[in-house]
Amino acid sequence: MENPILGVSNRLLDSLPSGDVALLKPQLKTIAMVQGDLLQEQGEHIDHIYFPHSGMISLLAVMKQGNSVEIATVGREGAIGAMAGFGPRHAFTRAIVQVDCAASRIATGHFQDVMKKSAGLRETVARFNEGLLAQVQQTAACNALHDLEQRLCRWLLQTQDRAESDMITLTHEILSQMLAVRRTTVTLVARSLQKAGAIEYRRGKIRIVDRRKLEKRACECYKVVSEQIEKHLPGAKV
Repeated sequence: MENPILGVSNRLLDSLPSGDVALLKPQLKTIAMVQGDLLQEQGEHIDHIYFPHSGMISLLAVMKQGNSVEIATVGREGAIGAMAGFGPRHAFTRAIVQVDCAASRIATGHFQDVMKKSAGLRETVARFNEGLLAQVQQTAACNALHDLEQRLCRWLLQTQDRAESDMITLTHEILSQMLAVRRTTVTLVARSLQKAGAIEYRRGKIRIVDRRKLEKRACECYKVVSEQIEKHLPGAKV
């Protein structure tokens, strides 16, 4: 559902009272983002907050050696960098676009000004952050306890929900980076899912053929994370 004031479909913004949205609107700018765009770098100052209208953003923990692993994803149910509204913040993660999208962007300073005036916005951001933290914790457990096929199915389901399409542009290289495994290992598991009739993979594109098969093969984490988002941001959908 689009916000009648903003004309966008970010669910965090949609959940705000019209008065709070009116405070944000003059400083919000709609931008287009494509796969690979870097929104924030781990350790650097957060200059902007992003409210996706569609698509998906990956949050990555980056090691000193340069390797990284995905610890959470954000779509139109939330925001990137919103905790900076409470005061100057440095990013704990790298944020990179995984599925092309549009977003509303606001400078951190302007967002902080509105946060000071709006108790409702402060409460909404805090609740979203609790849900995001729950997702990070669940992902950590998932990476440690579940096999690659379960994790890949969970990731594909989350990505399909955010992309709102059966066709997803994802190379095996991207998947290997997100899941912190070798590319050849991802290839073997993807072939197994294709053989089972769950997906089709061709030239960097994955088509979800049978969602039910993915759901059966996915670990419990897909459902757990979805429920956490519903709990912390009523009306949201992963």
